[in-house]
Amino acid sequence: MLNACAINKVILMGRLTADPELKQTQSGISTCRFTVAVDGTMNQNTNERRTDFITVVAWRQTAEFISRNFTKGKMILVEGNLRTGSYDDRNHPDVKHYTCEVQAENVAFGETKAASQGGGGGYQSHQNSQYGGQQSAPQQQNAPAASVSFGDLDDFQEVIGEGDLPF
Repeated sequence: MLNACAINKVILMGRLTADPELKQTQSGISTCRFTVAVDGTMNQNTNERRTDFITVVAWRQTAEFISRNFTKGKMILVEGNLRTGSYDDRNHPDVKHYTCEVQAENVAFGETKAASQGGGGGYQSHQNSQYGGQQSAPQQQNAPAASVSFGDLDDFQEVIGEGDLPF
């Protein structure tokens, strides 16, 4: 029998839809809420990409890092966890609204400074210290944008459509 194990990990890469706005809670904790536009899969019927608009919330130093370094249109890489919630509609007591957002734990630039501004290099990321990471740790100068390596994919076969799935 398998051990029951819960995993709640979200990794997003997309562009900010607006400038992030840093706010403070009544107790003085920094927070920032923003939306990331993430390109999805290609619709085979229309040859268009679906774009998802995902709400992200950051706290403390991570929120401050985002508000200092990101603006509308910049590519951002977010690692975090999915949070859901609900609230009752004030005007309609029988209506309940459900929410879904990503709570950012770590963030990084999704492209080099040179790629986003057409100028000199530089690459920086931020890990939320609450999770044991570094704060605003500079990375290697002129480093390429984050990339993902999938290893050797020669043994895999491309699946054209859902009807072609072997299961």
